[in-house]
Amino acid sequence: MMTTPIRDGRVLVVDDHELVGTSLVLAMRAEGEDATYHRPSSVADVVAATSGAGPGMVVLDLDLGRDRNGEPIDGAAAVPGLVDLGWRVLVLSGTSDGSRVGAALAAGGFGWMHKNAPFAALLATIREARAGRPVMPPGRRERLIELHERRLEENRELAGRLALLSPRELEVLGHLASGKRVQTIAEHYVVSVATVRTQVRAVLTKLAVGSQLEAVALFQRVRERGRR
Repeated sequence: MMTTPIRDGRVLVVDDHELVGTSLVLAMRAEGEDATYHRPSSVADVVAATSGAGPGMVVLDLDLGRDRNGEPIDGAAAVPGLVDLGWRVLVLSGTSDGSRVGAALAAGGFGWMHKNAPFAALLATIREARAGRPVMPPGRRERLIELHERRLEENRELAGRLALLSPRELEVLGHLASGKRVQTIAEHYVVSVATVRTQVRAVLTKLAVGSQLEAVALFQRVRERGRR
């Protein structure tokens, strides 16, 4: 289904890779587009870059480097604010995690194109999106959003299992995840090794896993996803 073409609106390319961003902007300017490149410092900065300048279309990367605190800047988190301001969002990303693309689409993103596509194809996709024409194969958008929704449900289930742990059990699990041995953890808390082993067994029981490796893998999965 076509949507309304963007008329007299700028195209803002948001990417932490300056070479990619500026190359797209220069090519679009050569075609008469009002295109600008922006390298963001935070999610809020992405939205602020569009303030009073639109609406238009944002070509948005999902992996935007790190902020001043060293935390990853997730472009998907900026999509709701951009859409609320009336901007059309075309996701440009090389991520292999379809659920992240699905998150951006579920938040109102217009479409997605892979960053590894030939340069001419990237430009063609931008033109199609600006004109309001579909840029994804039929059903692809729905499948990515469904993948995102399944990931959300899985995250809720994993977080629920971790919520069963006591504060000390969670700390012990964090130490195991950082590579510390039971003996070292016992020395850290000035308790016996038997006490720590009892806490570890409680962690395994509450998380319904059969080994420390499984418990650590679950913990790291939740922690990693929480950073995105």
